Amino acid sequence: GSSWDKCDFETNLCKALPEFNLHPGWIRRNGQSGMGPPYTDHNGNESAYFLSLPSEMQSSSAALRTNVFLPTDEERICQITFHYWVSQMSGTLMVGLQKHSEDTVTNIWQVSGELRHQWNVNTITINSTEKYEV
Repeated sequence: GSSWDKCDFETNLCKALPEFNLHPGWIRRNGQSGMGPPYTDHNGNESAYFLSLPSEMQSSSAALRTNVFLPTDEERICQITFHYWVSQMSGTLMVGLQKHSEDTVTNIWQVSGELRHQWNVNTITINSTEKYEV
């Protein structure tokens, strides 16, 4: 059967993103935090929380790492849908896949800051014959 987790950051980080997998720089905030845009989440809610990387961090990179996922097959496919906001022209958001037999992270999707000042949504489908992290 299919199972899915929803991650909205309202109370904390979700099960897929453990605290210790957060690089320094990421903060959990909402649109009322006084830190500049975005001023709402993707639903237009000012008090709803999201993860944010402050603009002073733009020269460095900061990762979010998931827990370990099981291999995919015909019954277990993995789809991750996420909402994102890229505001700096220099900012790039990348999704990487790390299989457990490999030391390197393979970039499977990326976007740069040309879609400015709006929330966007994307869904990626992942296939892996072994355990992996995203």
